[in-house]
Amino acid sequence: MAAAPERILPTSEECVYTACYCEENIYKLCEWIRDNTSHLQEFYVVFISNAAQQVPLWMQRAGRQYGPGKPVVWDYHVVLLHQREGQQTDVYDLDSMLPFPCNFSRYCTATFHSDEELRPQFHRKFRVVPASDYLLIFASDRSHMRVAGGWMSPPPEYPCIQTDQSAMNLPMFIDMSPNTFVGEILNLKTFRLRFRTPTVEEQALAPDPS
Repeated sequence: MAAAPERILPTSEECVYTACYCEENIYKLCEWIRDNTSHLQEFYVVFISNAAQQVPLWMQRAGRQYGPGKPVVWDYHVVLLHQREGQQTDVYDLDSMLPFPCNFSRYCTATFHSDEELRPQFHRKFRVVPASDYLLIFASDRSHMRVAGGWMSPPPEYPCIQTDQSAMNLPMFIDMSPNTFVGEILNLKTFRLRFRTPTVEEQALAPDPS
């Protein structure tokens, strides 16, 4: 009997999730991949923001309050990408109404629409960080969610994520200035090109890794 395929990720219901803490939800998902699979090198953490910290995203559960077909405007959002050689890229977004995971092309079309229909201040930028780097570097003391007398949204029950070097570097991940911090900064067009599925012709022309 053939062996069952290796399980890559849990279902969305099995994931660690706290509303309004997408950066930590994705961190916990990366931890699960590191601890339960040998595929961490295939995953990328993606921060979505811009200079104004106003990024419209469609098909978000939080956007349902605005009516059908309406986006929610986040200051930033974080998703996880799984890119395997010669296969389609998948997107894992715990705040989306789309499937979990979702095909990259479908996700981009449904979630981002086109920058051409938006004013420039709403154009999305993407910081793409290897998941392994994210686990080593990311830290948050959750101070961005504090307000007088409490929290804008209740924090996760587990302790803050910190490293030996930092207690809070979330703003550096959100900053979309070019050539800063870790990973690469892409616009919507280059982001879609970077992770799209190669055509059959492109796959045939690719060099044999052996």
